[in-house]
Amino acid sequence: MTDGLLIALGVLLMLLGLAGCLLPALPGPPLAYAGLLALHLTARVAFSARTLAFGLALMVAVQVADTVVPAVGTRRWGGTRWGVWGCVLGSLAGLVFFPPLGFVAGSFLGAVCGELLGGRDGQAALKAGFGAFLGFLAGTVLKLAVCGLFIFWAARALMGSE
Repeated sequence: MTDGLLIALGVLLMLLGLAGCLLPALPGPPLAYAGLLALHLTARVAFSARTLAFGLALMVAVQVADTVVPAVGTRRWGGTRWGVWGCVLGSLAGLVFFPPLGFVAGSFLGAVCGELLGGRDGQAALKAGFGAFLGFLAGTVLKLAVCGLFIFWAARALMGSE
């Protein structure tokens, strides 16, 4: 593959990665990281092994955090394990049955339903659902930050200052 095609592929993957931060159906950080790898395969860009390893660690960490943070948000806002499990199951169900925004609604509704099934009153259940929503927003910000960093690295490398 020529450098031009690899650069185009890398840029496309990074743009898809950025979109994936906002559309849960696309795995944002893994796509952006794949874009870094595509650029690394060119003769024009050479990331250090340390940079690639650090990027891989960030990508894995943010993917794990994106799954865990809504549940943590539920717990922080007074949710019980019923709400945490509801948040996790609702997120997955929302992603499968109502992509792409079902993930957001699913985490909120799952936490609320979980709390109600666990015997909590409506106000406490809504509070836990709000925590799940805040956790989802925090996960989105983390993904955007990591993808933004990858795009910065790529732009800097393509401009010749890597």
